[in-house]
Amino acid sequence: MSVVSLLGVNILNNPAKFTDNYLFEITFECLEQLENDLEWKLTYVGSATSDQYDQELDSLLVGPIPVGVNKFVFEADAPKTNRIPDADILGVTVVLLTCSYDGREFVRVGYYVNNEYESDELNADPPAKPIVEKIRRNVLADKPRVTRFAIKWDSEASAPPEYPPEQPEADLQPDEDEYGADELEEDAEEEEGAEAAANNAGEGSATAVNTDGDAEMAGVEETGEPAEEDEEDEEGSVDLENESEDELEEEAEAEAVEGGDDAMDVDEKPAGGAAKSQEVMAH
Repeated sequence: MSVVSLLGVNILNNPAKFTDNYLFEITFECLEQLENDLEWKLTYVGSATSDQYDQELDSLLVGPIPVGVNKFVFEADAPKTNRIPDADILGVTVVLLTCSYDGREFVRVGYYVNNEYESDELNADPPAKPIVEKIRRNVLADKPRVTRFAIKWDSEASAPPEYPPEQPEADLQPDEDEYGADELEEDAEEEEGAEAAANNAGEGSATAVNTDGDAEMAGVEETGEPAEEDEEDEEGSVDLENESEDELEEEAEAEAVEGGDDAMDVDEKPAGGAAKSQEVMAH
């Protein structure tokens, strides 16, 4: 939990000329007595191509900080144009308002700044050398980008946890004992299941051949040719005529059972989807 919370920033002179100072009215809350001061900084980003053009416009130490809500005005100088490339004076850039405690930054507020000429004629046809006196800035104060950081304040209890946390007990155990053990067990179970399925399939095939006693029909079933086509092409087939009604009923029951399994597979998918939807709605 942060000891100091930024409540609001109000830009007092916006829009303004490019050469005018920046005026920020800052409101923040302090939850406990601090031993050190707060350091506020305002940085102007001179170019998007390199940070060597960044300028620290001003810095300010605020303290001692009383507990409660506090307000002050931070005034910073305008950026020096001789440290900004001519091509980057006009257009959109960024100013950064930061606050640190004991050298540790805990909040950063970024604003887009649009620099343009005051007249439409100059904006339509800007001169090669910028006329700084005729440039105005407009800070997009209603769209700040706020970033907060967890830091250590005065007490050790306020220090954020280390990431990743130390795990000395994990270092005592070899990696191969901890990692990969579950995967090896799953692979062994899958191999045993595959062997059992293969044995069962072999026994089932032998039983089917012995029961039918018809090598020719067994060959037809293996090639995947349906029995109905044989009945239409070879009318009066001995194999079909000799097949008993009990065997036909058994095959029909077996097909019905297989059809029931397919239906269960289809029904399981909507059931799982419905449960997932209910879980999302519950959240």
